[in-house]
Amino acid sequence: MADEFIKGLGIFTGAGLGWIVLAGWYRTPSFESTRQLVSPVSPTPANADLFNLLAIGLMDVLFWFALLGPLAFWVLLPAARQTRKAVEDRRNA
Repeated sequence: MADEFIKGLGIFTGAGLGWIVLAGWYRTPSFESTRQLVSPVSPTPANADLFNLLAIGLMDVLFWFALLGPLAFWVLLPAARQTRKAVEDRRNA
């Protein structure tokens, strides 16, 4: 169980850090603003170059990976193991 916890925590912190860095670069119009990290993406896709478009796409991927990755290791895998164990116990009884 500790193995799954540390994997989920590593995914959460790594992807979260990547998202925070990219969101700080692309979603902060100024540091005096009260809408940091939640304002729309500053370079519009119409006039952005390839690297900006990749970073904007990676920002969304990292956000969802930071949410769904730990969910898989903390909830789905242990639930699947418990289900498998219950099915085997029922089969053997």
